[in-house]
Amino acid sequence: MQNQQMERMRKGNGFIAALDQSGGSTPKALAGYGIQEDAYSNEEEMFDLVHAMRSRIMTSPAFTGDKILGVILFEQTMDREVKGMQTPDYLWKEKGIASFLKVDKGLAEMSEGVQLMKPITTLEELLQRGKKRNVFGTKMRSVIKEADETGIEKIVSQQFEYGKQILDAGLMPILEPEIDINSSDKGESEKLLMEEILKHLNTLEDDQKIMLKLSIPNEEGFYSELVNHPKVLRVVALSGGYSRDKAVELLAKNPGVIASFSRALLEGLTVEQTEENFDQMLSASIDKIYQASIK
Repeated sequence: MQNQQMERMRKGNGFIAALDQSGGSTPKALAGYGIQEDAYSNEEEMFDLVHAMRSRIMTSPAFTGDKILGVILFEQTMDREVKGMQTPDYLWKEKGIASFLKVDKGLAEMSEGVQLMKPITTLEELLQRGKKRNVFGTKMRSVIKEADETGIEKIVSQQFEYGKQILDAGLMPILEPEIDINSSDKGESEKLLMEEILKHLNTLEDDQKIMLKLSIPNEEGFYSELVNHPKVLRVVALSGGYSRDKAVELLAKNPGVIASFSRALLEGLTVEQTEENFDQMLSASIDKIYQASIK
């Protein structure tokens, strides 16, 4: 299975859907779907509702491997079932879609212009559980707010340190050093980030590859060197707070970069929609994101 998924991820046309909202971001995701906080009274009920939302998306006839290469899952989603199957098995066996597990535990306080990841103290156990659940890879996010050379070096070093541990466990890491799209010096941060990533790519073994999830750059095609780098399996882009239309417009100007959208993918989907309307809205969203990802 791993070899099949690797080949599909390397050559396939499509994008990665991000359905990995965790405890902190789940209320906002549910609110966007039309479920307000007064609809649930505790965390368990909240996670039941978000799993129902994700299941509705994953089981939709619009959600297929024809246009979607992978899905990033929250830990609880990985451990739950969809149509009587473990979620990663359902996605691969029924849809032909690989699974990635969100492994970070949130962000530390800002220092030197960045927010590092909090220590992932349970990473080894989480990786082993992920392997048993047949996930293909992982994803972990940190954030750059300012073009601080020291802070960006620390961000990239931390991402690659955990990334190598994930590679050693036999999984594919997506490193996500996000740059805040509202940052006043975003372009300078992108230059510093590129330099650090290129340096750290040289520390990988000859047979090792990673994936990168980056903010859509200010300069069109700026990450082409990473797209074509022999140590990079794919470069994917986050929507970063842009609307779906704006995100796909910007993404289409960056050949070789594919989407990994969350909010932009879910935009317009609501709990009140009929199945027909829901599927039509999701299909239109997927098609727009797919077209921008194959430019």
